[in-house]
Amino acid sequence: MKRSLLVFATATALVALPSSTAWAGALTVGPVVQVSPTGSPFPGADADGPPCNGVPGTAQTGQNFPGTEVEPWIAVNPANTANLIGGWQQDRWSNGGANGLFYAYSTDAGASWRLSATQPPFSRCAGGTAANGGDYERASDPWVTISPDGTAYAMSLSFDVALSNNNAMLISRSTDGGRTWGPATTLRRDTSFNTLNDKNSATADRLDSRFAYAVWDRLEFPNDAAAPTAGERAVGFRGPTWFARTTSGGASWEPARMIYDPGEVNQTLGNQIVQTAAGDLVNGFNLIFNFKNSHKVRGQNVAVLRSTDRGATWDTTATIIDRLLTAGVRDPSTGAAVRTGDIIPEIAADPRNETVYVVWQDARSTGGARDQIALARSADGGRTWTTLSHAINKVPGTQAFNPAVSVLPDGTLGVLYQDFRNDDAAAPLVTSTWLLHSHDGGQTFDEVKVGADFDMTGAPNAGGLFVGDYMGLGAAPGTFHPFFGRATGTPDAPASDIYAARAD
Repeated sequence: MKRSLLVFATATALVALPSSTAWAGALTVGPVVQVSPTGSPFPGADADGPPCNGVPGTAQTGQNFPGTEVEPWIAVNPANTANLIGGWQQDRWSNGGANGLFYAYSTDAGASWRLSATQPPFSRCAGGTAANGGDYERASDPWVTISPDGTAYAMSLSFDVALSNNNAMLISRSTDGGRTWGPATTLRRDTSFNTLNDKNSATADRLDSRFAYAVWDRLEFPNDAAAPTAGERAVGFRGPTWFARTTSGGASWEPARMIYDPGEVNQTLGNQIVQTAAGDLVNGFNLIFNFKNSHKVRGQNVAVLRSTDRGATWDTTATIIDRLLTAGVRDPSTGAAVRTGDIIPEIAADPRNETVYVVWQDARSTGGARDQIALARSADGGRTWTTLSHAINKVPGTQAFNPAVSVLPDGTLGVLYQDFRNDDAAAPLVTSTWLLHSHDGGQTFDEVKVGADFDMTGAPNAGGLFVGDYMGLGAAPGTFHPFFGRATGTPDAPASDIYAARAD
């Protein structure tokens, strides 16, 4: 939901790694399917009648955009790869979060989708109450993951704006392929204006359905006045990584705990766990040092933390992969900000071995002028790393952003992203979605387009034109499942929707 950002420039050499073998061949992208509803599903969202969040509009801050769906994530059911589950923010607010999170499922490998009959109760608009654990005004940062036995977990950052600073990490479980969802379990709740739980993700253990993991950063502020600026380029705070796990298939969760503290006025952001074939956990994140000292480099760093015992213990020291040097994304014609995942790395693991990949936005290859898509790889479960390239995208003359990364069971690497290559000097801001695929461990890539272009200026404005800080890329045998947002409105009437495709 909220973000903190400091940007600095440097130079780093590129090093190649040995290739890995995977099936080589062209991918074909099928029809794009709209997954999200057209318009808002929430009563009162269009200002007729009482608001669904239970708080009069005059008590809220910011602008709501009914009928906007942003920031999608997707998971493939290992027990039945025709079953897909995706989630997104529904009815985004300009200053953080949405009226709720919505989820949908497919039983035919993405050819068609249905909204879940009962949604995870992560906010009042989505049916949250004190009884089912979701009595909050807004929700953000949707996530979904599925265990080997088909048990699915949806996760949310849920919070209040008007009447309190309540904020919590919530998780809900589905045992029927995403058709219905159970009550929300609170992993961590804070009520102080000095604290914000933020930027969560969840990961089901690939090898043992008893285990699933949740991770996030927990921002701590030195005084009340700092809390309202959380994520708005704030400094002077601490942001450790927090973690919770279930060892009972979601029947209960262990108490949340801090697993990594970067120290005073430093923070982590975008924590996300993957699992190697040996069962080790690798948590990838942005490690931000806000002040220079004798041991650390000021600024943003792509980093990982490892656990070899399913999260019971973790490394005490983070491994830094590379600097994260983003220029940010803007409309090349007007200079208007486009909010992307520019400070959030994405991570994926090859299910066959100990290879792990990380992608992020980086401007070094263009001298700091334009964000490109960077790629690093580890061949030993995240212990050591090599940056393969700071620009794997195909058109370096334009800005590239919002990378999502995934690996097929045969080792084929996929990277989904968007760029402005088809834009010109006039309106609209033409935006394209692309899927890179590599069959040699990320040393070379082919590319295929995913769906039609869209006009980014029709997106809601939430710290910039916004279709999400991330998008999803599911992986099944022989098939990638892109899951992404596109603006569908106009500058005067912003709207956006979530779409799915498959690439075979």
